[in-house]
Amino acid sequence: MSRQMSNGIPGPNSTEWGKRRDEAVPRAVFNTVPVFADGGEGAGFIDVDGNRFIDLAGGLGCLNVGRSNPRVLAAVKEQIENYLHECFHVAMYPEYVELAETLNRVTPGDHPKKTMLANSGAEAVENAVKISRYATGRDAVIGFTNGFSGRTLVGMTLTAKEMPYKHGFGPFAPEFYRAPFAYCYRCPLELQHSSCGLACVEHTADMIDSQIGSENVACMVVEPVQGEGGFVVAPDDYLPALKSVCEQRDILFIDDEVQTGMGRTGNLFAIEHYDVTPDIVTTAKSLGAGLPISGVTGTAEVMEAPHVGGLGGTYGGNPVSCAAALAVLGELTETDLLDRARAQGKIIRDRLDPLASELRIVGEVRGLGPMVGVELVTDKKTKEPAKRETAAVIKRCHENGVIILKAGTYDNVVRLLAPLVISNEDLHEGLDVLIEALRWADGGT
Repeated sequence: MSRQMSNGIPGPNSTEWGKRRDEAVPRAVFNTVPVFADGGEGAGFIDVDGNRFIDLAGGLGCLNVGRSNPRVLAAVKEQIENYLHECFHVAMYPEYVELAETLNRVTPGDHPKKTMLANSGAEAVENAVKISRYATGRDAVIGFTNGFSGRTLVGMTLTAKEMPYKHGFGPFAPEFYRAPFAYCYRCPLELQHSSCGLACVEHTADMIDSQIGSENVACMVVEPVQGEGGFVVAPDDYLPALKSVCEQRDILFIDDEVQTGMGRTGNLFAIEHYDVTPDIVTTAKSLGAGLPISGVTGTAEVMEAPHVGGLGGTYGGNPVSCAAALAVLGELTETDLLDRARAQGKIIRDRLDPLASELRIVGEVRGLGPMVGVELVTDKKTKEPAKRETAAVIKRCHENGVIILKAGTYDNVVRLLAPLVISNEDLHEGLDVLIEALRWADGGT
């Protein structure tokens, strides 16, 4: 779907809906683009004024298989015509079990696994922590700098960024500790990865042993690529080293694949790039192709630990969402979509990598597969975040028909989450707009 901007951003209809939104919806419910969608397919959508956008945001990572995916629509339609809801805790239904079986099969590791289903990424992480605490009999949880785990109490506590996610919402949950993530561009220990000897892992191990007590730590929650934190990619040796720290102390390793899963990095799960087998995997976002569903998949012994009735939720594993998720997993495992994702990643890096040396505003281009971020700075030596310029680049892209998002602890990373089904033509057109905006910002600062 090529872009076509004919009625302004926002157009008159979006403007009118915006007034109604301001009257009906709290300001805290944020919006990125001042338009209202009226349809779309694949990697594009149309707003209520007829403007056509190329989508490089993917519904905040929920649309890896695209809008209106035919296989997903067919599965959802068939399920809707059968029944909408039953509640698995009242009367069981096959779709829940089928999805659990599938996630048990496709998540990393060939050990026996079990899966529970919930509604969102935050719920998945929350339940993974609950299960870990119950299974180990320990309380402490290790999170990371720049991490993001959602907006529930446990999610906010694990989340590193204060504004807007935590500001004014405390106090937070006890027994959560934050370790330094290997953000090599902005090393928290001011070292260089090539010669640091993974000092951040040593720091984490020492923190666990000397400040918390390894016998008190239930789990470690890790994003293989930090999403909201700025698309920070773990170095090749970092996650295996963290897993070793956990194994030596009987700490459960929770792999948070809420944003990185479902093909986002070119593999079904990002952790597969690192040859690490997690104890628990959390999934959500693109698992449901836009419908609310999430999963917690873990070692059978760990998942079996909580007592009967200790896990669940009224809507968790809704049959319509289960049908969508099964179709998504079918698309990702039975078609060439992962190959297309890897090809998409190469196109993006081939277009954006040269900007790191060409433009003074581009501090680093990084990513894994098609999960790519561009960190903007005002000075490459000091690495001062270019927050204002990032906002201007995002706005300029929107005005020119390309939906794109920012990320990062300092709001200075442009992130790409294009649906994996995007055509090469639309991808290049979207990148043309982004690159023009970056060059414009580079010359205007």
